[in-house]
Amino acid sequence: MREGTDTLKVTVLTTLQCNFACDYCIQGDHGDYNKSAAKMSMEMAERLATWMESRLDAIAPERLILTFFGGEPLLNMPVLYYLSERMHASCKTRGVQMLINIITNGLLMTREMVERLNPLGLNGIKITLDGDREAHNKSRPLRGGQGTFDKIIANTRAVADLTQIAVGGNFEMDTADSYPALLDFLAAQEFAPKLTKVNFKPVIREKKQVAAKGMIPLTVVGAEGKPLNGACMTSAGTGVARVCDSCNIVDDKMSYLREETKKRGFKTSDGVHNGPCEIHKGHAHTVGPDGSLFACPGFAGEALQSTGHIDGRQEEYRTQAMRNFEKLAAWEMCNDCAFIPVCAGGCTVASHNELGDLHAPNCHKPSFEAGLITLAHEAARAMASA
Repeated sequence: MREGTDTLKVTVLTTLQCNFACDYCIQGDHGDYNKSAAKMSMEMAERLATWMESRLDAIAPERLILTFFGGEPLLNMPVLYYLSERMHASCKTRGVQMLINIITNGLLMTREMVERLNPLGLNGIKITLDGDREAHNKSRPLRGGQGTFDKIIANTRAVADLTQIAVGGNFEMDTADSYPALLDFLAAQEFAPKLTKVNFKPVIREKKQVAAKGMIPLTVVGAEGKPLNGACMTSAGTGVARVCDSCNIVDDKMSYLREETKKRGFKTSDGVHNGPCEIHKGHAHTVGPDGSLFACPGFAGEALQSTGHIDGRQEEYRTQAMRNFEKLAAWEMCNDCAFIPVCAGGCTVASHNELGDLHAPNCHKPSFEAGLITLAHEAARAMASA
């Protein structure tokens, strides 16, 4: 699996800037964050395209899956359009299929954008809705406190007949119960049959740094002395600390929301086939706005976790990070768990952020078991009705 060459996957963070002020996110339109957050230049985009072309030539894949992420990727449309158009031409010349995915908050999504990208291989767009209108507007507002729910729904309605739309959502213990109301709302929309998937997951919280008495905690900064924060955490993974007191409750909520989603007729995760994550695949790459390479989007922007650079520069901290990720084997602590092939020890980003150790497993076995039981019941019903 790690060295499979049939698919080259590249996730591009066009910017670390965001136009939302999500209450659980270290990014976004908080304070002066957007003034210092990185944004990919056109010159860097050209270098990135050349690098992707070199990877196509090196491994000769059947397809290129190009995903745009952030921050909010639609805040840098010139780079998004440039990379889409150039790589479409490059893939066509090489006989490689190209698929484009966009993970966006949905606020800037337009029909014009979709119509321009469709001929280039647009595969689908994923938006985020954090519960019903009230819950979403509370957790995902603009900086001035204005709600974003209605605009996202209007934009979804405008493009749903042109491309596949998936809905994701992030829940915490006090917001999970608002999701059935969201599901009822979505089921009543005319675009409901167009939604390809609806899936919810717990928010990943950054581990709070606690300084020893008399010591000053350190903050990682970039060359300009500005704090470095990671990619948008609304899509970076799932999982909570294995030592968390609410772990089983989160698993119960995930199972509950999965069943509620199925009741409304929406496709969702079956709770079992969730991985393994692309962090374990050798030809899946995440590229930050400055050309830095990362093992997965959840680490992007965290400078010391960069595993390389598209220009091939050799720097000790990147080499050390690469070695660290190559040693990932959290599943070795999971004994004979039957879910290792689809879990591999859980989300590495969650382990890093919440446990402070990316090599530690974070276990959601009860959620996997609930998903397996549901699959068994569904199979039994299918056999009985055959």
